[in-house]
Amino acid sequence: MAEQWRIKGDFVDFCRCAVPCPCTFAQAPTDGECDGIIGWHVREGTYGEVTLDGLNVVGIATFKGNIWDPETKASGGFIVDERASEEQRQALMAIFGGQAGGWPQLFGENFSEILGIEFAPIDYEVEDDLSSWSLDVAGKAKGSTTLLSGPTTTEGKRLAVHNPPGSEVGPGQGVATYGVCDYTTDVFGLEFERSGRSSKHIPFEWSSEDQF
Repeated sequence: MAEQWRIKGDFVDFCRCAVPCPCTFAQAPTDGECDGIIGWHVREGTYGEVTLDGLNVVGIATFKGNIWDPETKASGGFIVDERASEEQRQALMAIFGGQAGGWPQLFGENFSEILGIEFAPIDYEVEDDLSSWSLDVAGKAKGSTTLLSGPTTTEGKRLAVHNPPGSEVGPGQGVATYGVCDYTTDVFGLEFERSGRSSKHIPFEWSSEDQF
């Protein structure tokens, strides 16, 4: 019998698209192709008896076309938090690799090629008011974001997109908050360096009991 699991936390990305990234609206990326960094921070989580609180996973990906089109397939790799024990590593890879079911299994169908899995220190920060967020995998990937705002932004209020039609964390999750980012990668043969691009934060909560 498969292990029962449940995790909740923060999803962020840093991508090639103009702000805001069309993928969250189920549209094709700005240039018809996209690349970037995806990061998940587990605030609370368990996989069977294994606790996953505080651990991080990072994905590096590239694709052409609308990611929500069944014909579009991405390629990329995963970096798993070096702090994780062997049991925690196996649990994280089972969940985020899609083998444990739930939303990651469904979203994982968008990927046709896994370029590799590495283990490294991951520094992942999200401000409580979502004024900024960042992650840093030393020498491999780095992204930093400031909250999107403008001349008509109401003081004390932040941008929030409810019920996005292409949410990367699945249906029924939290609101998407957009920002402007810089990011670089040099891992899995994927080297990018971009600035002034789209970034987003979405809270998520998944479990092995989810049905899609």
